[in-house]
Amino acid sequence: MSEILVEARGLTKLFDDFVAVEAIDFEIRRGEVFGFLGPNGAGKSSTMRMIGATSPASAGSLTVFGLDPATDGRAIRARLGVVPQEDMLDEELTVTDNLIIYGRYFDLPRSVLRPRVEELLAFAQLTEKRDARVESLSGGMKRRLAIARALVSDPELVILDEPTTGLDPQARHTLWDRLYRLKQRGATLIITTHYMDEAEQLCDRLVVMDGGRIVDEGSPADLIARHATPEVLEIRLNVDDHAEHASQVEGIGARVEVLADRILLYVEHADTALLAVRDRGIIPAASVKRRASLEDVFLHLTGRTLVD
Repeated sequence: MSEILVEARGLTKLFDDFVAVEAIDFEIRRGEVFGFLGPNGAGKSSTMRMIGATSPASAGSLTVFGLDPATDGRAIRARLGVVPQEDMLDEELTVTDNLIIYGRYFDLPRSVLRPRVEELLAFAQLTEKRDARVESLSGGMKRRLAIARALVSDPELVILDEPTTGLDPQARHTLWDRLYRLKQRGATLIITTHYMDEAEQLCDRLVVMDGGRIVDEGSPADLIARHATPEVLEIRLNVDDHAEHASQVEGIGARVEVLADRILLYVEHADTALLAVRDRGIIPAASVKRRASLEDVFLHLTGRTLVD
C-alpha cells in the first residue's frame, strides 16, 4: 500500500448552527486521483479548504503529510498546489509573468524557475500564448494556466476544486487530457466535481457526498456495480405524471426510478427490456439505451439527480 498523504476521522465543519461537513472519514494515498462527487452544497469545498489548511476543522481529526493543519498550516501549504473554483489570475499580466511571479512567492531561484516555466507552458499548451495578457485568453486557457501556476512549486499534492465548471465540452476534454497526463506522471490529485463523467474519467477512487456526509466510497466501477445494473433504459411517455405509470413497468428490471420527465429501468440488457415494455402494450414516445453511470449511483443513494 502506498503512503497515506491525507487522513480524516470524524472530520466536521460547522458554520454557526449549520453543519457543512458531518463526521466524515477518508484516506488519500500518494499517486492516486481521489474525487469528491456531489451537488453544490454537499460539503466538497468546505472539505477542500480544511485539507488546504485555510479553514479550521470544527471537530474530528485531519492530517496532511502527517501534519496537523491547525498547527502546521504553513508547512502544509508550502507542499500543496491549489486550483480554486475561481481562477484568481493576474488578468493584466502576461501568461509567463503569472507563472514567474507565483514561483517567486515560493522563493524559487530564477535558475530553477525559468526552465520550469517553459515546461509548464508546454504542458498547458500555452507556449504560443506566453506573451499574451491573461484577460485575452479563453476560459479553457485560463483554467489550464491556473493549473500550470499551481504546479510551479512542484507540489506533492494538487487540489482542484470544480476544475471544469463553466467550460464548454471541448475545453473540458482538453483539460481532462492535461489532468490525465498529470496522473500518468504519478501526481496525487484531489478533485471535487459535480460532473459524473469527469469523476469516471479521472478518479481512481471517490466518495459520494450529500448533505455534508459521505454516503459511499470506492472506485467508479465498483460504485456502479454496487448500486446499478450494466445498462439503463430510459423511457418517456406521453403523460403528465410519469409516477402514475411506473407500476406498468415493474419487474422488467432490477429497479425502477421515476423522474419528472422519464422513467429509468435498471436492467441487464436494454434492448431486451425495451421489447418487454412494448409487450406490455406500452409504446414510449422516446427511449434511450445507455450504460449505467455515477449519476445513477447518486440517484440511488440520495433519491435525486446531481442537478436537483
